[in-house]
Amino acid sequence: MGLKRTDEFRQDAVRIALTSGLTRKQVADDLGVGMSTLNKWITAHRDTDVVSKEDLSLAQENDRLRREVRILKEERDILKKATQFFASQSREV
Repeated sequence: MGLKRTDEFRQDAVRIALTSGLTRKQVADDLGVGMSTLNKWITAHRDTDVVSKEDLSLAQENDRLRREVRILKEERDILKKATQFFASQSREV
């Protein structure tokens, strides 16, 4: 039989999973629980006050900003490569 977790542990796991920016797999692995167990806890605690609306909105904003930063880095890398390409082309002329 598996280890019985306290309700406080479950609530903390849900809060971490919903606000940390980590994937659920990473959170489950870090906490030593299975993915299905973590998903059950999230479903059971989603409508409770485990995560405040402010924390949830901040987590969503962090996710949006992380995506934006990733896109900007990709665009920067493309521009660096283009600059190098055109600089090498102008030397050949």
